[in-house]
Amino acid sequence: MRSFYAFLLLSCLFFSCETPKETADLIITNATVYTADDVFPKTEAFAIKDGKFIGIGSNVSVTEAYTAPEIIDATGKTILPGLIDGHCHFFGLGMNLQIVNLRGTESFDEVLEKMAAFLSDGQAGAKANPKAIVIRGRGWDQNDWAVKEFPTKTQLDLLYPDVPVVLERVDGHAYLVNQKALDMAGITLKTKVNGGEIVRENGKLTGILIDNPQGLIDAVMPEVTKNQAVKALMEAQEVCFSYGLTTVNDAGLARGTLDLIQNMQDKGDLKMRIYGMVSNSPANLDHYLNNGIIKTDRLNVRSVKVYADGALGSRGAAMKESYSDKEGHFGAMVTPVSDINAIAQRIAAAGYQMNTHAIGDSANVVVLRAYTEALKNIEDPRWKVEHAQIVAADDFAMFSDKVLPSVQPTHATSDMYWAEDRVGADRIKGAYAFKDLLKQSGRVILGTDFPVEQVSPFYTFYAAVARKDLKQYPEGGYQMENALSREETLKGMTIWAAYSNFEEDEKGSISPGKFADFVIMDKDIMTVPEDEIPNLKVRATYVNGEKVYDQE
Repeated sequence: MRSFYAFLLLSCLFFSCETPKETADLIITNATVYTADDVFPKTEAFAIKDGKFIGIGSNVSVTEAYTAPEIIDATGKTILPGLIDGHCHFFGLGMNLQIVNLRGTESFDEVLEKMAAFLSDGQAGAKANPKAIVIRGRGWDQNDWAVKEFPTKTQLDLLYPDVPVVLERVDGHAYLVNQKALDMAGITLKTKVNGGEIVRENGKLTGILIDNPQGLIDAVMPEVTKNQAVKALMEAQEVCFSYGLTTVNDAGLARGTLDLIQNMQDKGDLKMRIYGMVSNSPANLDHYLNNGIIKTDRLNVRSVKVYADGALGSRGAAMKESYSDKEGHFGAMVTPVSDINAIAQRIAAAGYQMNTHAIGDSANVVVLRAYTEALKNIEDPRWKVEHAQIVAADDFAMFSDKVLPSVQPTHATSDMYWAEDRVGADRIKGAYAFKDLLKQSGRVILGTDFPVEQVSPFYTFYAAVARKDLKQYPEGGYQMENALSREETLKGMTIWAAYSNFEEDEKGSISPGKFADFVIMDKDIMTVPEDEIPNLKVRATYVNGEKVYDQE
């Protein structure tokens, strides 16, 4: 009897000392989890409470420490941190879904066919009121056509004499417009605009406007209505969630759009996390730099998007020496050098981040010099060069942990067919040089630049690792000395992108205390055969522990 009581006492002591399980909201087990966390890079399970990860580890360690009303057996599926697009145009994607999609056209005749099909469906309201609309489209690229020359407005004038037509090149740095649009904007042969080109041939306007002259057209176009903007944001969110994107860096937003985003997020309608770069304008700078950073769980406004030059495809990128395929043409700075220097000083003084579009080697060195001067006495600015597309050999050294490259790998695989024709064999060595940039800065931020490129982050991943297009060309990859490893690529789309946004303590990895943003994949992106990467699918996307997309 005495032994029985002793056993009972010991049992009570044992069970009273056992730590009770903590209650979570959701537990995921039996997964292949790539955390993007250097301390614990791969694991099996995690628990979520109040929208945050509270524990990660093995199946046993998590299930012994936590209990939850919902436990999901992932059956070995791969889970990644919520993906971050380091440079895109989220609002622009939504707006583009409402106009003619000209991506992939193989001739100007096909452009006209797509316009006719769009209008016959009544999508632009042409039937109801043909004189009260604007026909807009985006996505054409003359480099994809048999005749690799800019189109002209001749046929647009014949087909649409009374309706303004604005067709935007795939990169957003050139318009093709008809005479009606030119007349509305007051553009004639005598019109002059710095920082771009109004293309003329044989003493006539062709309808092609490159870079800054596009603003003359924008100024006379109807303003976007609130209903259109709301629809655009919601449709863009739906697309992005289906690809596992949980944060997007929108590279250039107006104040009204940022206000609408915050309002929709506050109401719970817009769940996407957005790092909103403020478009560079005097009014925007006065408002945001004077009023400070805006930071919520879903919106972060602390940066200004500036354009240094145009794009390579339209020969608007500013080059140190003339284009190899157009003697005497150097592209153009769309923002004067003196203005870039002054803006950099002002942004630095306000504690904001400067993110500058720079494509050509001349634009890149201007931006890098401006950053170097403005950041002399700032310890941790994390300023970004957006695209950093063509960098002269001597200028790579100006990238550092203070100046980060934000690049888009699919630009390399989209441009590789003609880029060397533009810049020549020597300068191409410093183009799309992701590994060289990584060596200089320690981090490289990856994005798509959608809708310039397609939304899929898996195309980004493939282009970074394999350096091939979707037809697996070229064999062996393009300039493979600048390919990234799979681990580097995953970090560029998660923790490094979060770091560049000053958000590494709240997102970018599956770690305790961070937002429970994660993606369940159909296959393992880190081990699947390389050429299968573009075809990967998202099974489910979670933001704050809430499922926001389900493939099933």
